[in-house]
Parts: sequence; structure tokens; C-alpha cells
Amino acid sequence: MAILSFSTHPPNPNPNPKTPKSTTTLVPSLVPAISKRHFVFKTTSLIISTSLIATLQYPIPNCSAEPSPKAAPLAIENTKSWFQYYGSGFSIRVPPEFQDMTEPEDYDAGRSLYGDKAKPKMFAARFASPDGSEIVNVLIRPTNQLKITFLEAQDITDLGSLKEAARIFVPGGANIYTARKIKIKEEEGFRTYYFYEFGDDEQHAALVAAVNAGKAFISGATAPQSKWDSDGVKLRSAAISLVVL
Repeated sequence: MAILSFSTHPPNPNPNPKTPKSTTTLVPSLVPAISKRHFVFKTTSLIISTSLIATLQYPIPNCSAEPSPKAAPLAIENTKSWFQYYGSGFSIRVPPEFQDMTEPEDYDAGRSLYGDKAKPKMFAARFASPDGSEIVNVLIRPTNQLKITFLEAQDITDLGSLKEAARIFVPGGANIYTARKIKIKEEEGFRTYYFYEFGDDEQHAALVAAVNAGKAFISGATAPQSKWDSDGVKLRSAAISLVVL
């Protein structure tokens, strides 16, 4: 299966390049739509940043989306030549020509006399195509915000099976085109990743989630359906390139 070519890569000695900021407009909140169990993409940007965040905050108890029972091989690209972005506890490959939209760290926070705390970042990483219609995001969330557990989650399977976790990661009413459980060999054993590809008539998204030390690492890539035929393999490959370090 082509997806198993996804593996950890040696550290990139070069610092993350600085690129001009995109002027992509943020999408309005999708919480009202999701609370009514409807999957609505408002614009061509940030499906993962809005619908996913709202889903994580307001889980849908009876999500109608279910993983496909039989999965055909996924088409992915070799991403070793792409720039590898290193974040806090993860790395991800960035498609060529995508611009870095990641919010910079606030290193001055906590230095004032009042001990101001750093403002939490919405995205651990965020990249956009030159026209802003295609987005690659990474989010990090405590697993106890996704599902109440007595012990700290150490693997994505602690949040449930592939089908059960779809209720956490996939907005209600979405059409799931494919869902996979991927096991990646690491030094201390195997790590499990969940992959979902879903969308509606207008938008298409690929999402990968993994867990480490009580944190969920979620990568997502999205584009209009009209662009998925030409750019879907590239975007899917970016989402699948997520590595939990």
C-alpha cells in the first residue's frame, strides 16, 4: 500500500524559510452549522481550521459519517524533496510554492511585570497555496478535550476505533470517501495514525490524526472539489506526511 511509504525523515538542518504572508480571508465560524449536524463549507479556505475546531469543541454524538468498509490503494506523491517543517513535537512536508502562514511565537510574553501569558496559537502550522484556495494545517489539542479518559492517551486507538474516532474528527453529515488505519514503525514499536478523506459537493479534505503523551496531532489539507482532481494527490500527500516526533 502506497501510504506505508510515509516514514520519519532525518532532521532538516536549514531553518524554516520566511515567506510573505497570504491575504487569505478567514472563514466565519461553522459552530452553528455543525451544531445542527450539517456539514457546510463556507469558503474555499480553512475547512480544517474551522469545521474541525468546531467539531472538537462540540462533538457530534450521532455522526452519520462512517469509514468505508473496503479501501482501495491511495495515490500519494514522494514528498522527500519537499521542505520539511518542524513544529512542537511533529514535522510535516510542505507542497512546493505554498506560503508559510504559521503564527510566530510570542517570545516576549511572560517578561512583563504582570507576567502576561503567551496567547495560545490556533494552528501549530499553516500553509496556503499562492491563491489561498488550498490549505495545509496542523493543530494540536489535548486528548482529554476530545474524549474523557481516566488515563493519559498514548495512542490514537485510546480515542476509539477508526469508526468511533470519525465522530471526533469528521464533521457530522460529511461524506467519507475513505478511511484508513496506518501503523508506522518507530524505534520503540509502532505508532497508529488515522486517515480520513471527506467532503461535500464544493470542498474536499484529507485529515490525519495521531496521539502522543496526551496530545492529538491533526494535519489537514483542503481544496475545492474542482481542484481536487488535479491537486488532490499533492494535498493528500502533505496531510499523510505528518510525523509525530
